[in-house]
Formats: sequence, structure tokens, C-alpha cells
Amino acid sequence: MPQLGFGVWQVPDAEAERVVGDALEAGYRSVDTAAVYGNERGTGRAVNGSGLPREELFVTTKLWNGPDRRWDRDAVLRAFDDSLGKLGLDHVDLYLIHWPRPMRDDFLTIWKTFEEIAASGRARAVGVSNFRPADLERLGAESSLVPAVNQIELHPLFPQPELRALHARLGIATEAWSPLGQGKELLELPAVAAVAAKHGRSAAQVVLRWHLQLGTIVIPKSVTPSRIRENLDVFGFELDAEDLAALDALGADGRRIGPDPAVFDV
Repeated sequence: MPQLGFGVWQVPDAEAERVVGDALEAGYRSVDTAAVYGNERGTGRAVNGSGLPREELFVTTKLWNGPDRRWDRDAVLRAFDDSLGKLGLDHVDLYLIHWPRPMRDDFLTIWKTFEEIAASGRARAVGVSNFRPADLERLGAESSLVPAVNQIELHPLFPQPELRALHARLGIATEAWSPLGQGKELLELPAVAAVAAKHGRSAAQVVLRWHLQLGTIVIPKSVTPSRIRENLDVFGFELDAEDLAALDALGADGRRIGPDPAVFDV
């Protein structure tokens, strides 16, 4: 799985083919979508129309395990088949449970079906998203299949060191959604601007570089071709210890931007 991929959250399906096509042309080889994003069809058209060998591309989608149905084996398999059909693919490289929804107490049942999907080869790997330490520990107690990835909110304002340490211990890759925060708040902070000026880079490039040096998988999203290319151009410089310390200090309060998985019931 490439460490730097392309996310399509909030990209309308009508625009997804063009946007993902721009990303693939720029050099991205990993694309992250989800059933709830409503853009699997457009994403799939871009992937299938890219002319790139399928084995060079890494496609992720997610099960939107909302409360509109009882998530038993058949429901999970139908949802997975629906995503594959919309993408126009015979397999995905990674399939994730989108939220733990602990108050529903059904992610263990879902994960059992994910084990079956992984064994079939129709998802080359399976994982989770927004799972807390307690959720991961429950999975570990009930299943020998360790999630390949936990995709979580992660950025300098919310670095989640304890969860990242648990991932490292369990052999789970950490993937960041909203790696640049949301809006311009993070990118306009003086500390970020200072590091960016020091390296002659944009604020977004500096934050993405922070993620990469942390070992995090990142999936920045943009619909602007120039920004799509800029976000990929983060391998020609390196942050030093002083830079990393300045960015690490931003997360002292651990301020979450998105929903809290403990109470989020979609």
C-alpha cells in the first residue's frame, strides 16, 4: 500500500472520474473511497479508464455500517458486492469497517464476515476505521485476523500517540483521514507557516511530510489539479528535529475535529 494516497471524501460522483483521473495522471497509485461517499462509480470509471495495470493500483473502500439494517453475514456480503459492482472491479485491495458503533455491538459479527471476504481474495486485505483501543482489543480477543489498517482522525492537532503505539504493538498500519485537518485552521497556524517558510514549501506539504516521517499512511483530498500535484511533491525534503518538535507541540491538547467514535452512531 503506498504511504501517500488520494482521498475522495466529499467529491461528487459526477466529478470523481475527472478528479481521480487527474490524481492517477499526477502519479498517485492509491485511491480511498467509501460506500457512503456516493462516488464509487466515478472512482471506478477513473480506475478502469486509466490504462494503468490493475496490479499497480491500490483501491480502498469501506462498509457503511449504518443503523438502517441488521448487520449479519448476508447484509455485509450484499454491501460488499454492491461496492464491487459500483467500482466495476473484481476485487479491492483493502476493505474497511467504517465505524465501530460500539453502542450497536455488532462489529464482531461484521468482522467475521470480513474474514470470509479476505479468505476469498475479493478483498486482498481487510481493516477498520475509527476503532478505539478497546474496540481493537475486542477484535483481538475474538479473531486471529489482525486488521491490516486502522484509518483514524490524525493530524498535528490530534496526534493520537497512544493509539498509534497500540497499532505498532499489534502490527496494524496507521492511516490518517483529514491529515490536513479541516478548513484552513491548521494550515494557517504560525508554527506551520514558519516551518513551511524555512523549507520553501507550502503548509500542506509540511504537514504531509510530518505524517510521512511519523510513518503514517495519508490520503489528502483535493479537486484542484495543481493542489493534487503539490500534495504528491513531498519526497524532496525532510523535516529536522526542531521542525518535528514545533509541529508535535500543536497536539498538546489533543483536539478532535471529527466525531468521537465512542458515541458516533451513524
